[in-house]
Amino acid sequence: MTDTAPTTLVDTPPKRFKMPRINVWGFGTLAVCLGVAMPIVWVLGLALTPSGDIWQHLVDTVLTNLVITTLLLMLGVGFGTFVIGTGTAWIVTMCRFPGKRIFEWALLIPMAVPAYVIAYVYTDLLEYSGPIQGMIRDFYGFETKSDYYFPEIRSLGGAITMMTLVLYPYVYLLARASFLEQSVCVLEASRTLGKGPWESFLKVALPLARPAIAVGVSLVMMETLNDYGTVDFFAVSTFSKGIYDVWLNMNSPEGAAQLASLLLMFVMVLVGLERYGRRKQKFHNTATQTRALPGFKLSPGLSALAFMACALPVVLGFLVPSWVLGGYALDFYQDTLDADYWTTTWNSLLLSTLAAIIAIILGIFLAYSLRLGQSPWIHAMTRFAAMGYAVPGAVLAIGLVMYLGWVDNTIDGWARESFGFSTGLIFSGTIIAITFGYVVRFLSLSFGSAETGLGKITANMDGAARTLGLGPMATLRRVHLPIMRGSIMTAALLVFVDCMKELPMTVMLRPFNFETLATFVHQYASDEMLPEAALAALSIVIAGIIPVILLSITITRSRAGHQTGKENTAE
Repeated sequence: MTDTAPTTLVDTPPKRFKMPRINVWGFGTLAVCLGVAMPIVWVLGLALTPSGDIWQHLVDTVLTNLVITTLLLMLGVGFGTFVIGTGTAWIVTMCRFPGKRIFEWALLIPMAVPAYVIAYVYTDLLEYSGPIQGMIRDFYGFETKSDYYFPEIRSLGGAITMMTLVLYPYVYLLARASFLEQSVCVLEASRTLGKGPWESFLKVALPLARPAIAVGVSLVMMETLNDYGTVDFFAVSTFSKGIYDVWLNMNSPEGAAQLASLLLMFVMVLVGLERYGRRKQKFHNTATQTRALPGFKLSPGLSALAFMACALPVVLGFLVPSWVLGGYALDFYQDTLDADYWTTTWNSLLLSTLAAIIAIILGIFLAYSLRLGQSPWIHAMTRFAAMGYAVPGAVLAIGLVMYLGWVDNTIDGWARESFGFSTGLIFSGTIIAITFGYVVRFLSLSFGSAETGLGKITANMDGAARTLGLGPMATLRRVHLPIMRGSIMTAALLVFVDCMKELPMTVMLRPFNFETLATFVHQYASDEMLPEAALAALSIVIAGIIPVILLSITITRSRAGHQTGKENTAE
C-alpha cells in the first residue's frame, strides 16, 4: 500500500488580460501620414499607367526646355528672395532708422498679393501699349518699338521679378523670427572682438539664422514650382505649365502624372540639399535671461539707404499693384458687387480658416512626434507627408478626386450590401474635399515652421520637464508651445494667406456653383476683364493684411524683454 500525499489545490489569481500599450504618438503619426499621403500615392500610381507615346513625344520635343527653364526660374526666384528677405529682416531687426516700426509689418504685405494678379497689373503698365512705354515714346519722340530698348515683361526675367516681389516675405518672416530669437551675448561677443554691424551680420547672425533661412528659401522654390498663372500668362515653359498642357490639351492624366512624378524628383533633390546644407546646424540659446537686441544707430546716409532698401519691395510688391487695382475697383465696384461678391468672400474666409487650424494642429503633432521618437519610419513618413506642397495643385487635385471617389464608392458599396441603401457621394464635390486638399498641400508649411521652432529648444528642457513629472503632452502644452508661439503664428499666417490665393485645387475640387475670391478673379482675368475683378483681388490682399500686422506684433513680442529692454546704441 502506497501512501499518497493529499493534493492541495492552491487558488491562484487568474491572469489579467493586459491591453497592449499603444504608442499614441507613433500610431497617430502613422494615421495622419497615411491619410495625407494617399492622394500623392494615387498620383504616383496613375503615373505608372501606360500613357501611349505621350512621354516619348515630350522627351523628343519639350522636356529639355522644361527642365532648363524650371531650374533657371527656381534659382532666380530663390536668389532674389534670399537677398531681399534676409537683408530687410536684418535691417529692421538690428538697425535704428526712420520708418523702422512701419517696415516691420509693411514688408510682409506683398505676400498677400497673388503672383498672377501682380503679373496682370505690371503687364498692363509695362507692355508696349501700356502707359510707361507710351510716355517714353511721347517724351523722346520714338515712333516704333525698334527705336528704343525696353525689357520685355512677358519673359523669364519678368516671371522671376514678379514672383520675387510677392514671395520674399516667406524668407523675411522666418529670418526675422530667427534674428529676434538670437542671443544678445553672442552678438555682444562679436562686437567686443572688434566686429562691426556688417561683420556681425555675415559671420555671426547669418550662420545662426541659416536653418530658418534655408526653410524659407525652400518654401519659395516649392511655391515657384507650383505656380501656373504667372508662367502661363508670360508664356514661360515650366514643368507646371507642361503638366497643365499635357493634362488639359493632350487629355492625358497619365502623362501629366508622369511629369508630376519627375517634378517630385526635383523637389526631393531640393529638400535633400536643404537638409544637407543645414545638417548639424542646430543652435540653442542657453542664456537664462533674455535682453533686448542691440539697435545699431545708422548715420543719416546709411539711414536713407536702409529706408530705400525696405521701401522699394513694398512699393513695387504692394503699393503699385494696389494703386492700379484700386483705380479699377472705384470704376467697376458695382459690377463686382452684383456678381454675388459677399458670398464669395465668406466662402474664402471659411475654407482658409478651417484649413489653417487643421494644418497647424497636424503640423505640430508631426513635428513633436518626430522630436519624441527619431525612428527611421517616423522620419520617412513625416517627410513624405510634407511633400504635398511640392505637388502641383491640379495634379494633386486629380489624386484627391480619384482617392475620395474610391472612398465614397467603398462606403456606398458597404452600405448597399449591409443595409440596402445608397449613401451617394459623401466627400467628393464638398468643402471637405477642398479643405482636405488645402491641408495636404500646405501641411509642409506648418510642419516646417513647427519643426524649426522645436529645433531651437534645447533637449535639456525636455529632460527638466520629465524630472518634474510632466508627460510628453504636458511638456508640449506648458513648455514648448509658449516658446514657439512665434513660429506657430508664422505658420498659421502662411497657410491662411496661401489658401486665400490657392487656385488650381479650388477650381477642380469645389462644389457646383461654389466660388471663392481666387476663382472669381481668375475667371474674370482670363476673360481679360481684370477691372471688373479688381475689388475681389483687393479683397484677397486686405484679408491678408490684418493677420500680417497681428503676426508682426506677435513675433516682436515673442522675445522676452524686447518691449521693456533698453536699446543699445552703436555707431
